Amino acid sequence: MKGILLAGGAGTRLYPLTLVTSKQLLPVYNKPMIYYPLSKLMLARIRDVLIISTPVDTPRIRELFGDGEALGMHISYAVQEKPEGLAQAFTIGRDFIGDDSCAMILGDNIFYGNGLYHKLALASENAASGSATVFGYYVEDPHRFGVMELEKGIGGNEKQVRVLSVEEKPANPKSNYAVVGLYFYPPGVSAMADQVHPSARGELEITSLNELYLRENRLNAQLLGRGFTWIDAGTFDSLRLASDFVYMIEQNQGMSISAPEEIAYRFGWITKDMLARSAERYGKSPYGEHLLAVLEDRIVL
Repeated sequence: MKGILLAGGAGTRLYPLTLVTSKQLLPVYNKPMIYYPLSKLMLARIRDVLIISTPVDTPRIRELFGDGEALGMHISYAVQEKPEGLAQAFTIGRDFIGDDSCAMILGDNIFYGNGLYHKLALASENAASGSATVFGYYVEDPHRFGVMELEKGIGGNEKQVRVLSVEEKPANPKSNYAVVGLYFYPPGVSAMADQVHPSARGELEITSLNELYLRENRLNAQLLGRGFTWIDAGTFDSLRLASDFVYMIEQNQGMSISAPEEIAYRFGWITKDMLARSAERYGKSPYGEHLLAVLEDRIVL
């Protein structure tokens, strides 16, 4: 399976913070925002990732990750000249995806919760079997999001639920479950994206792509119920909320979360020597000290 991390956009809601830097490079507590979505692709056992960003920001992100060798991954890059909808990622990434299944995560979305690893594994299995999976999160203001209608009697802990409809920012939402920025698609997603026509606002909507899979009865949902957190860190308030949340988790647990080097090491993608070099790169920062603790087996999961 391939992975796409969509880190484009101008980040205008965060001006003036994003006038001279990418939104995805802003700090969420002690790490760049982009570490959090990348770590979720890694938890899905995806080692081949395409990062799509703007002409200005792509070189900066490349400087951070390089070709992915330090993570035991292959990271490549593509430029999105201007944001024309989330589904555009699959046409930009056509050659990268090839005949594989593909997951996509948005660069400003932060996910956390016990059991997420299992849900990612199920979504990967579904994609390999020919079905798409979207992730849903209960919100109080569903009219601001793409919304999924689900089978009656569905709660938040089912392994997989049937989607009856999807709708973009509806005036009268059929549920409170927003479709969040994490998607898994089977082989052929680029060809499917070719069938998406620009919406009234001139964008290739991800909701339109999901509707195509729904018509073929190939759209499933994983619900992030109680015990899960999802934050779209694209505003000042949500950016602060994300930082406060990570701070709280890390202070309570005494360890770092969404540390790509740690994930790579625990999955056996990199060696002890490679982890040691990464720890040295971060110096005496708390993040570097955390990687040293992992290296010395002082942190047991």
